[in-house]
Amino acid sequence: MPADTQPDYAHNIVDEVNAAWERYSDRVLVSHMVDDQWVDLTGRELRQLVDDVAKGLIARGIEPHQSVGIMARTRYEWSVLDFAIWSAGAIPVPIYDTSARSQVDWITSDSDMSVLFVETDAHAALAHKVAADTESPLNDVYVIDHGIIDELVEDGAKVSDATLAERKAAPGQQDLATIVYTSGTTGRPKGVRLSHFAYLRQIRGIQDIAPGVVFQKDGSTVLFLTLAHSLARMIQVVLLASGMRIGYCPDATQLVPMMGSLKPTLVLAVPRVFEKVYAGAEQKAELGGKVKIFRWAAKQAIDYSTALDNPRGPSIALKARHGLADKLVLGKIRDVLGGRATWAVSGSAPLGERLGHFYRGLGLTVLEGYGLTETNAASHVNRPELVKMGTVGPPLPGLESKIANDGEVLMRGETLFDGYHRNPEATAATMKDGWFMTGDLGEEDADGYVRITGRKKEIIVTAGGKNVAPAVIEDRLRAYPLVSQCIVVGDGRPFIGALVTLDEQALPGWLKSKGMEEMSVAEAARDPRVRARVEKAIKRANSVVSRAESVRNFEILEDDFTVEAGTLTPSLKVKREQVLADYADAVERVYARKEPLED
Repeated sequence: MPADTQPDYAHNIVDEVNAAWERYSDRVLVSHMVDDQWVDLTGRELRQLVDDVAKGLIARGIEPHQSVGIMARTRYEWSVLDFAIWSAGAIPVPIYDTSARSQVDWITSDSDMSVLFVETDAHAALAHKVAADTESPLNDVYVIDHGIIDELVEDGAKVSDATLAERKAAPGQQDLATIVYTSGTTGRPKGVRLSHFAYLRQIRGIQDIAPGVVFQKDGSTVLFLTLAHSLARMIQVVLLASGMRIGYCPDATQLVPMMGSLKPTLVLAVPRVFEKVYAGAEQKAELGGKVKIFRWAAKQAIDYSTALDNPRGPSIALKARHGLADKLVLGKIRDVLGGRATWAVSGSAPLGERLGHFYRGLGLTVLEGYGLTETNAASHVNRPELVKMGTVGPPLPGLESKIANDGEVLMRGETLFDGYHRNPEATAATMKDGWFMTGDLGEEDADGYVRITGRKKEIIVTAGGKNVAPAVIEDRLRAYPLVSQCIVVGDGRPFIGALVTLDEQALPGWLKSKGMEEMSVAEAARDPRVRARVEKAIKRANSVVSRAESVRNFEILEDDFTVEAGTLTPSLKVKREQVLADYADAVERVYARKEPLED
């Protein structure tokens, strides 16, 4: 990150967004649901609310550079508090709303947090247990559901505009803006320190490379990804600084109706959501006896998108088939997403070429990207003018990347973090000659587009010495409608195996479509007919890898990975080490089976 102030950029995040909210003063920027109706806030109303809440924070004793926590689902009050804390000169620190007591204890202690805003009474009870610890700095816990926003507005009435202006100007570009704790796939979460400039540079960079995405006329999105995760938080800041309307969705089960009513132009999601939309559409078609039509239409979408990358483009015959597929199937899926979306952004995990082509074929171009909390969520993204399926695109402006001799992706630049909070040892361990070592493996083409091939720590070395990156098979198998998660195993073993979990929500419809009786997930996991179908899906997935990399045996688990069980992070990444520890017996059963899969 640059050592000096950059005159071409705003003084801090607050200056940047306040200027945007003044520029878009009459435009609706924030929408939230009340009694099944959208309630809108214009740029002028949003700025006024944030200012009033910031004054309330000052009135309650929040000091400059003080850490203030937010623990809630993705709702508009989260964003109001985020920007209000910044406006008060303080440092907002997100905490996942699914966090356990030990995690809340660690984050509040490590960040020296004395004030925490939570969503519900249950969150408050957990926080009070943490505060009861004599060594905990946590003192004040405020509940969003109890109307704390209105209380802060009332308290702030006695704070002058001059005082607020002074607080807003207190942080400079190089000052700490936030501490974002990693989701902890391995070990205790680390606090990533991000400066105001890291956000300012990210805003400018994304606006420069994708103006047609973030500056769409009447542009909007439904935000349901958790704001405690760096990706959703960073994108939220970019969009609110670009004048795009955000509809907040705290409950993912309401996502489809919310998309139907808001009709977003931009879809923000992780690959698992795109997989579920596809699998749900396929299952609905199967239940209606139209699965062959669906699969034909999906093939036309994929073929059409693939042909777009050919200099000659789609043939006349393919255009005709694609038009028919759109009328019969693809348009209906587009309508599920609101009917207006033309762009999507996917991150957090690999999307896969097949899904990327499918969605572009139905009219929704997915800009797949990549990044870590340490790179302020995003480091690479495909460009609207050149999408290369299966890659995460070139680096964003302000960053550069290279591939080390061992294949690891290295990065340096202006949006990089300032180090781990109170952890210089961990910071030093991730840096080498000024380059941040991501721990991910990748390849780079002549255009600088990067393809992520795996995680360095997750490479499996079989007993025969074969190095296997598990992501390829795992991604393929998760695309099967019945499969929820897949973990490839085989380190030091004679062959590659897999642990598979079933999707509880998809199971009833899947069973019905196959003419099978109702059964629980545990019963289905033991059913030979279900196993035969999963085995067939595995064989299809095996077709894209070499024999040494293919799954030769598998075990279907009787339960799924969850955040509550500690096998998923709050951002829904699988905690591989935890899974292998918790399901060690299942791994042994994989290698005890006598009948390996045939080719």
